[in-house]
Amino acid sequence: MNQAVYVAWRSGGDSTGNWGPVGKLERIDSGYRFVYTQGARKLEGFQPFPGMENLEAVYESAELFPLFANRLLAPSRPEYQSYLEWGGFNPDNPPDPIALLSITEGRRTTDQIEIVPCPLPDGEGCYLTKFFLHGIRWTAPEAVERINRLQPGERLGLMPDINNPVDPNAVAVRTMDTAGNHIIGYVPRYFAHDVRELCLSCGPEATQLMVERVNTNAPLQFRLLCRLRACWPDHFEPCTSELYRPIPEAALCELERPS
Repeated sequence: MNQAVYVAWRSGGDSTGNWGPVGKLERIDSGYRFVYTQGARKLEGFQPFPGMENLEAVYESAELFPLFANRLLAPSRPEYQSYLEWGGFNPDNPPDPIALLSITEGRRTTDQIEIVPCPLPDGEGCYLTKFFLHGIRWTAPEAVERINRLQPGERLGLMPDINNPVDPNAVAVRTMDTAGNHIIGYVPRYFAHDVRELCLSCGPEATQLMVERVNTNAPLQFRLLCRLRACWPDHFEPCTSELYRPIPEAALCELERPS
């Protein structure tokens, strides 16, 4: 299970803005820790979050910070059980908020923030991650109907969208029908670069995208949960660019040093 997620922010007020990591949220023994990353300094227009104005501080809390807690559906809501099931979780054994944020992405229509998981190797050393399909509303009208007919375990195809005007790294997801392929959405843009590299390094047969769940009663952003598994190439290191590096590195090293 991911014990840490990155907080991404979009520069610009519309869907054409550039996404980049500005912070890291992680689970620690005493609760939660948040630090800003170098992206907070380098992404033009970014302003610190309310109550977390110091970019060089290490913020810790026994409870999940309100900025992130407010991105999870309240357990009191009538659709909460369905919300957990949409993400593949057992409502009788609710997940850690970090795990829930890494799947739901904490997206809200009122701001420019998204929660980004950083993939880790599974027990066999392979790349394994789950995500909700993006971009369904930008596809053909019949795509939703086709998504609703998908079955768990069904194989999906990956196709680089080299002519995408918004994201040059975009990767489209298509069905693999014998009667014809249908583009039904896109890999989340924070995974797109990795997926392209995995397809080249691992080959199509070792880069498998499968249907995990189809939630016909869910909003489009939670409609199709996908599972991606691929090899983990030598020297492949996601989330290691300068933008992901914590700003208060010295303070973090001091905190994590054994006493």
